[in-house]
Amino acid sequence: MTTLYQNAHSPERVTVNASKFLDLPFVVIGAIIALVVGAPALGVIVGAAGWILQRAIQITDRRLTARIEDSLRRAGVRSAEAFGRIWLLAAAIIVAGVAGGRKDGLAAAILVFVAYTVAFGQRIVN
Repeated sequence: MTTLYQNAHSPERVTVNASKFLDLPFVVIGAIIALVVGAPALGVIVGAAGWILQRAIQITDRRLTARIEDSLRRAGVRSAEAFGRIWLLAAAIIVAGVAGGRKDGLAAAILVFVAYTVAFGQRIVN
């Protein structure tokens, strides 16, 4: 755990658990290794970009919905956001498959599957 100040003028501290973001460096390092080994570049890049984009949306959504006081409304917004992120990942896999071919789609799907497995493991541990 790392303690950071919220901003330069604020005495409030924000605790950041770095293990929550373990999937992001894993995706980047995994994508680099996959490209070096010879995996289809378009599929790997589109899959990694889709994963990073959906995580950025998740992080932003968590910050924005934390301000919603009504718990039912907050749950509804987070549920809609979660389904939207799933559709985003599905679209990334389809785009890779259509633009580059079956091997690119498969590469994107494998990257998303492995990243999701790591993220799921993080949620279980935390």
